[in-house]
Amino acid sequence: MFVAVLLFIVGLLFLIKGGDWFVDGASALARRFHLPELLIGATVVSIGTTLPEVMVSTMSALSGHGEIAYGNAIGSVICNSALIAAITIAVRPGKVNPKTLRVPIAFFFAAAAIYCVAAYGMGRFTRPIGLIMLTVFFVYMVANVLQMKNAPAGQEEEEDESDLMPMGKTLILLVVGAALIAAGANLLVDNGTLIAQALGVPESVIALTFVALGTSLPELVTAISSLIKGHSDLSLGNIVGANVFNLVLVSGVSVTLAPFTIPQSSMLFGINSSLVMDIPVMLLVMLIMTVPALARGKLFRVQGIALLCVYAAFCIIQFTM
Repeated sequence: MFVAVLLFIVGLLFLIKGGDWFVDGASALARRFHLPELLIGATVVSIGTTLPEVMVSTMSALSGHGEIAYGNAIGSVICNSALIAAITIAVRPGKVNPKTLRVPIAFFFAAAAIYCVAAYGMGRFTRPIGLIMLTVFFVYMVANVLQMKNAPAGQEEEEDESDLMPMGKTLILLVVGAALIAAGANLLVDNGTLIAQALGVPESVIALTFVALGTSLPELVTAISSLIKGHSDLSLGNIVGANVFNLVLVSGVSVTLAPFTIPQSSMLFGINSSLVMDIPVMLLVMLIMTVPALARGKLFRVQGIALLCVYAAFCIIQFTM
């Protein structure tokens, strides 16, 4: 137990420092190419912070634990939106650019539709579904690159080249930061999951809550670092982009490598609880987070509070079913 606690602390330190460096590198990249931080967050930062989910879900699927891969993807979207985004919105609500958000939000709900077809219509995730998800991922990346070319940063004036971070240092911060984030998240998840299993918690519940929270810690660390450094757009873009990646990249890779059926750990109203609660909650929290941003061009503190309440209720229900 002492070793597990020690590794848990090391993982936390890795996450904190990795998140700090990753945000510095990402914001420097945005300034250098005069790109909106929200777009950088939805692509570069999201890929880095989604690495833990990709690794955990892939290894889980290959080892025959499809319920962990499935629960991790859905649980991470819920955690990202109802905990991490909620904290960001509750602490610092503000204006956002709806045009920049439209592409990632549209792709998220398109991916969610594919997810629903597999879950409700087929009852399992097949290899063709995984390949479709990976195709959506590549199309999403192309769409973001095209959007970046047509979307200037707007408010930023021409910066003196001497004031910009050297490109080499920027890339080092991004790579090393992402590596520390991934390593830290793995240490936390591995040791935390062992403790949860020792307490007799079902694998699907562990995946939806503990593993999802653990693999979402990079997004949380990035969000907090972004808030402290005054880059709230970077944080929001990272969360929306990470949610897209959780459905099309994380699920796409794990399903393509090892197809699995929808796990059934408990029932609600005589139906698999995953279909009654998990997927609907995932869609609900994304709607709460994104609709006001698209309709009004701003975020409200009440959104953050509402999302935190939903997340608390979701966790309570998971552990009491």
